[in-house]
Amino acid sequence: MNSLFAIGECMVELARRDDGAFTMRVGGDTFNTSIYLVRLGTPVQYMTALGEDPYSRLILETAQAEGVGTETILTVPGRMPGLYLIETDAGERAFYYWRDRAPARELFELEGADRLVTALHSADTAYLSGVTLSLYSPQGLERLAAALENLRGRGGRVIVDSNYRPIGWGHDHARAQAVFQRFWGLADIALPSFDDEQALWGDRTPAETAERLSGFGAREICIKDGGRGAHIASVGGLTHLPTLATASPVDTTAAGDAFNAAYVHARLGGADPVGAAQNGHALASIVIQHPGAIAPRAAMAGLTG
Repeated sequence: MNSLFAIGECMVELARRDDGAFTMRVGGDTFNTSIYLVRLGTPVQYMTALGEDPYSRLILETAQAEGVGTETILTVPGRMPGLYLIETDAGERAFYYWRDRAPARELFELEGADRLVTALHSADTAYLSGVTLSLYSPQGLERLAAALENLRGRGGRVIVDSNYRPIGWGHDHARAQAVFQRFWGLADIALPSFDDEQALWGDRTPAETAERLSGFGAREICIKDGGRGAHIASVGGLTHLPTLATASPVDTTAAGDAFNAAYVHARLGGADPVGAAQNGHALASIVIQHPGAIAPRAAMAGLTG
């Protein structure tokens, strides 16, 4: 059985309802992907840090209820998880964050971090995102990069999603570019979103994105392009896969996270990149018909492994 570790942050999520009140859930990009991966049949251990407060317990209980492994979640007394608020307009979302003191930001510098590095050394697959990378100090990033290099040296795979959020980088464009370049170079599977690459690098076309990421060292590249579909890079150029025809989205939160889960699940199961992207579109088309990051389990009937 493949051992997959997803690395990042889970936060408390507040989403505004039509009546102006808020619904509270928990979520975070790599956490969302972990839930969808487990639902599809791929076991995941989640790697983060939480406190001992009721909201940290809610995150742990949510992970456990979904079957996501919690053995690599560190506990930091006196600290609390971050919080984010979602506002939606015609299905599109805007995010607002309160997370500066979240213990997840110091994951690879906390007591217990050695155990996490050891776990990564024995992993088959590591999954992370640009949000993950925006959390850590230079020292934390060095430790993560060394662990991933060790994993790859043993034949393991590193999977990286872009998910570039300028606010998470303090709007430090140059630092974000330098860190992304380094970790794209460690990516056996790169899952960038074209709008992220436009925002950070000024790419004019998905082909430019594919060429740049390949130049950084990324091996397999699937570019998510919103409602326009996805693009699979190969020696012969890009293969475009349009999205599935669906009704207008209710909420696009976690559409990319869901796509990634279905893509990764399919690739780990032996599917080729085109088939994996088709699976990604299928799950994303379901997720955008439901509010919040995590669609009801029943909505995924027929897709689960």
